[in-house]
Amino acid sequence: MSTENTKTQIPDSNSAPALPAPLSDLKIKYTKIFINNEWHNATNGKKFAVYNPANGDKICEVEEGDKEDVDKAVKAARKAFQLGSPWRTMDASERGRLLNKLADLIERDRLLLATMEAIDGGKLFSTTYLMDLGACLRTLRYCAGWADKVQGHTIPMDGNFFTFTRREPIGVCGQIIPWNFPLVMFVWKIAPALCCGNTVIVKPAEETPLTAIYMGSLIKEAGFPPGVVNIVPGFGPTAGAAISHHMDIDKVAFTGSTQVGKLIKEAAGKSNLKRVTLELGGKSPNIIFADADLDNAVELAHVGLFYHQGQCCIAGSRIFVEEPIYEEFVRRSIERAKKITLGDPLSCGVNQGPQINKEQFCKILDLIESGKKEGAKLECGGGPWGDKGYFIQPTVFSNVTDDMRIAKEEIFGPVQQIMKFKTVDEVIKRANNTHYGLAAAVFTKDLDKALTFATALQAGTVWVNCYSAVSAQSPFGGFKMSGNGRELGEYGIHEYTEVKTVTIKIPQKNS
Repeated sequence: MSTENTKTQIPDSNSAPALPAPLSDLKIKYTKIFINNEWHNATNGKKFAVYNPANGDKICEVEEGDKEDVDKAVKAARKAFQLGSPWRTMDASERGRLLNKLADLIERDRLLLATMEAIDGGKLFSTTYLMDLGACLRTLRYCAGWADKVQGHTIPMDGNFFTFTRREPIGVCGQIIPWNFPLVMFVWKIAPALCCGNTVIVKPAEETPLTAIYMGSLIKEAGFPPGVVNIVPGFGPTAGAAISHHMDIDKVAFTGSTQVGKLIKEAAGKSNLKRVTLELGGKSPNIIFADADLDNAVELAHVGLFYHQGQCCIAGSRIFVEEPIYEEFVRRSIERAKKITLGDPLSCGVNQGPQINKEQFCKILDLIESGKKEGAKLECGGGPWGDKGYFIQPTVFSNVTDDMRIAKEEIFGPVQQIMKFKTVDEVIKRANNTHYGLAAAVFTKDLDKALTFATALQAGTVWVNCYSAVSAQSPFGGFKMSGNGRELGEYGIHEYTEVKTVTIKIPQKNS
């Protein structure tokens, strides 16, 4: 998310809006299932509670979609995708206009959406308003521009034939999104899919469904035909599994854990071999050489790990520091971590909010304990914070070795591991010694060294002297067990198309 900070495009400082105060009287208006541009109760009559992770208070209850509701959504999406439907006969440029209209509506409701996201997901209001909402707007407008530029080619085939290709929409797409960047991931999924003319069923994370459900109201207001976008809140083992196994869904896209990604790919194989794109976990290496700008490296290593409480798939959670500067880097990193202010994510001046729920809270504390037991040096933090909510102190470990759990497992929390290296060959080997391959970074003033690492590191994104620089124009995705396929950029658009070859017999070909 992702997170870029991850999953969040960095705004142009000249265009970033002023930061208002969050809404103090937010009302949750939409809590139902959105199918065919209408609001529905769950077929099973169930609801589930949504909680504020900053204080544990219940925000509201949401309709709990299940297999029957997914079936309804698929039927609506399939009908909307039928040949001759308003959606299939719509000009591509009109699809782009609708996406731009949706961006305009998000911009109008930016304050409401940012407040809702901060309360629902424990995200800092400031970064949600500026970064996440800004990323949503840029992604929608980028994909809107692509709508009438998804093109095929003519091919000089041997013989008397006229041959061309068409890039056609895949069809009905199931899209399962995570809790760490709910609104950004909603847009990352629907924007390229709709740009290419697909229809979608979105299942938001059960922890953070509120902004996704609210988007249903904006989808309808923007003028998308019924059935083009359907939103089914529910749980992974029920609604998510129904999407993954469904015989009438043509593609599934998922962002989340590698463990669940495996289940989704298995379900696709056991059902109809639906197309699958996966953006999964990471344990990203961040390599700091002695010749790097140390102030810059310390700050970006800090942001690259602690952004959104460490709940980012691209978090730079394996920091390799060259031996001559190791002690100084550790000292400055501790100093930087101690400057973090924890508290209510709606409050001005707070730098770190809560973890998403008790399960993640306990998992992170368990991994911190494992680091202590396995011999890493706890430099600061290392425990819970406050008397309510799921807050964890910013934590820094030094003297970390590659065989420790904290150096191998995705922590997804505010825990920084700093390791030492001596040679280029050594650190390349160690950086690549992981099942993951989502992102990596190298900090150095030596261009030759930087290009060597850009080639050698097994990751979908490699940053040089920066971190978390993600944008709508650039493809994003992982190597190895960090996923399949790409999101964003031209590559991400093409993930939502099938290539068809059309060959026509002609009397005589001329060059």
